[in-house]
Amino acid sequence: QVQLVESGGGLVQAGASLRLSCAASGRTFSMYAMGWFRQAQGKEREFVAAINWSGDRSDYELSVKGRFTISRDNAKNTVYLLMNSLKPEDTAVYYCVRYSDHEPRKGEYDYWGQGTQVTVSS
Repeated sequence: QVQLVESGGGLVQAGASLRLSCAASGRTFSMYAMGWFRQAQGKEREFVAAINWSGDRSDYELSVKGRFTISRDNAKNTVYLLMNSLKPEDTAVYYCVRYSDHEPRKGEYDYWGQGTQVTVSS
C-alpha cells in the first residue's frame, strides 16, 4: 500500500514559519493530487490545502490563504506545506493526504499519513 510520512512539525512562536514535508512511497506520485488537512484537539479535521498532479493549481482554506503555500517535487515524491506568519489557532496535527485522481475533489482521497504536530505559542 501507499505510505505517506509527514515531517517538519514543531513548537514555534507566533509569527514564525515552518515547512512541512510529506514523503510518499511508490513511483506513481506524479499522477495524483495531494493535500494537507489538520485537526486541533477537540475539533473536527479540516481541509487546509491541495495541489493538483502537475502542480499548477492549488486550493486553500480561507484562514490560511496568503500565509501557507503548498508545493510539490515529483522527482522526490514529496509534497510541502510552507507555513508563514503562524498563529496560535494554527496549532493542530497536520496530515498529508493523497487524492484518488489528478485533480483534488472533496472527499475523494484514499491515503493518509500519520500526522505531524504543529504547536504555535502566543
